[in-house]
Amino acid sequence: MTHYIYLVRHGEHQDAEHGLVDGPLSPRGRRQAALLADRLSGVPFDALWHSPLERASQTARAVAERMPSLTPEPSALLFDCVPTGMTDETPAAFEPFFGSITEAEVEAGRAQMSDATSEFLARKRGEVHELLITHNFVIAWFVREVLQAPDWRWMTLNQAHCGLTVIAQKQGRPWTLLSHNDLAHLPVELRTGLPEVYPV
Repeated sequence: MTHYIYLVRHGEHQDAEHGLVDGPLSPRGRRQAALLADRLSGVPFDALWHSPLERASQTARAVAERMPSLTPEPSALLFDCVPTGMTDETPAAFEPFFGSITEAEVEAGRAQMSDATSEFLARKRGEVHELLITHNFVIAWFVREVLQAPDWRWMTLNQAHCGLTVIAQKQGRPWTLLSHNDLAHLPVELRTGLPEVYPV
């Protein structure tokens, strides 16, 4: 018996190019979400959790439209956040990214992701399939946690809009990364959200 968690970054949202924090999905984002739903339609999901932010909520609803047995459930543990600040190990190249991030934001992000991994990476009985629709940094932190990489490594893990990452745990074994940022369901023109240079 295996516990599977499918981690998905929300679709592209309309206000992304204008620098706004949140907004509804763009036409391209809605198409991304529909293709993601088609890709996942055969998975026997037990739960669909999502960030309360609009772009993640809309992505979750688009998926649920193709899976009527699923009810999207918001979780504050999946909000967008910054899970660490600069550490002694963090390469200096990443320092500009943290220039506008406050210590309070980092503390809140660290606490949130500690709670999120405790909540979602708790082994459940039987064969379990859970879908989490959330944000780039949150998925990066989950992957870093599964790989037991140094804390700062989340900054080197990036997910495209509606990219699919799958982690799994068999009974008595550690969590395993099965796939990362799988975009096979998206044609090239719909593969958005990955930075050309990071950080910017």
